[in-house]
Amino acid sequence: MFVKVCGLTTEEQIDWAVELGYTAIGVVGTTKSKRYVEPARARELAAHARGRIRSFVVAFDRSEVDEVIDDFDVIQLYNWTDLPNLAYCSSVPPEPEQTCEYFFYDASAGSGVFAEFPDWLEKVPGQVVLAGGLTPDNVAEVVATRRPFGVDVSSSLETAPGIKSFDAMRRFVEAAT
Repeated sequence: MFVKVCGLTTEEQIDWAVELGYTAIGVVGTTKSKRYVEPARARELAAHARGRIRSFVVAFDRSEVDEVIDDFDVIQLYNWTDLPNLAYCSSVPPEPEQTCEYFFYDASAGSGVFAEFPDWLEKVPGQVVLAGGLTPDNVAEVVATRRPFGVDVSSSLETAPGIKSFDAMRRFVEAAT
């Protein structure tokens, strides 16, 4: 099971993700987020993750992360852009020509509000990752009933925006896998 923790802001949080067995980490590159990390800091976090865990930079548009695009393994965007290492996020099915490495279904658009997952997700080809409102308490049921390629989490593991809890991270990855 692919399990990504997003919105990381410190090297310690990356170390926790590695220690706990997460598949990937996400660093937010959009200024619209409370978890925004400036480009110089994003590069430092990507360098800390390199070779240890897969790294994603997350934004709405490519223009928000253009200067760090080469520092991360995957570019996760809410607005479609043709990239070979794209994780496309949407609440509607991708068009047939919108091929990507990962398809993240996130009806919450990064707000962390849970919504039921639509049945059309079963027909999306490739690696479908469910996001939006997942918590240590609901992820096991979502995984059991939906059987996605993976899951993504952020705000439910926080004590404050960008401040993750090691215990919550541990509980989530255990429940997801």
